[in-house]
Amino acid sequence: MNRTILLVGVLFGISAVILGAFGAHGLKEVISESSLNSYETGVTYQMYHALFLLWLGSTTRLSEAHKRWIFWCAVLGILLFSFSIYFLATDSLNSINFKSIAFVTPLGGAFLITAWLLLGYRIFKYFN
Repeated sequence: MNRTILLVGVLFGISAVILGAFGAHGLKEVISESSLNSYETGVTYQMYHALFLLWLGSTTRLSEAHKRWIFWCAVLGILLFSFSIYFLATDSLNSINFKSIAFVTPLGGAFLITAWLLLGYRIFKYFN
């Protein structure tokens, strides 16, 4: 499980750098400033949680079962939160109306919060 968590963390980290560069250089002139700010928020949260996954895969203080739950909440959160923001921020660039998926952004945020809550609970239990 640790190898999977680490590799997924690396993948999300690499793609955050690529998407961030694309946003800064490729989207700067073609989407509004507020859309670009939203896009950057998606990149920032993706990178924070990529680092979170790298830490999770490296720690020995959590059982594999606990890591699995935290991992899946983080992955679902990144995919639903950050990637829905990418689609919504670039909605004006294509003929597909991504506004219909806006409901998944807060759902993704809830998964990210759940990952942190699960980690916090496990830390509390470990040191108690």
